Amino acid sequence: MAEAYRDPVLRRWAAVTVRDEAEALRWVRRQRDLWAKGERLAFAVLERQPGDGEGRLAGHVVLKAPHGAEPEVGYWTAAHARGRRVAPRALGTLTDWAFTAFPGVTRLRLMHEVENTASCRVAERAGYGFDTVLPAAPPDFPHDGHLHVRVAGVRGPA
Repeated sequence: MAEAYRDPVLRRWAAVTVRDEAEALRWVRRQRDLWAKGERLAFAVLERQPGDGEGRLAGHVVLKAPHGAEPEVGYWTAAHARGRRVAPRALGTLTDWAFTAFPGVTRLRLMHEVENTASCRVAERAGYGFDTVLPAAPPDFPHDGHLHVRVAGVRGPA
């Protein structure tokens, strides 16, 4: 994970900073604690090569507040995995699972900064339609954002 976060593109859009292995371990422990509380269900996206035991980290997908009225999804992709539709496939898998695992969930939200056009493409490929522009809300959200939504049973562009 620390290796993935050396990528300046990932660091630009990521909500957290991971500078070294110690921070990566703290981040993983925090995800485990939030999973145990049912607040944030995070998954590593692994890329397997023949003869590769565990696989290489290609990205991450997350379902935030799965028991809420409108949970949010998020993701990131390691530099070496970009451009191969890793993120839309992983996000689509997470989305399908969320609608099955949490039957009361009928809408999922995905948010990103307006300038992050790659995230727009990922959202659309994973079936999340553009909904609205979200105004900046500093300090947590210093820039305008896009809200994309996916509704259970409705699949947008692939």
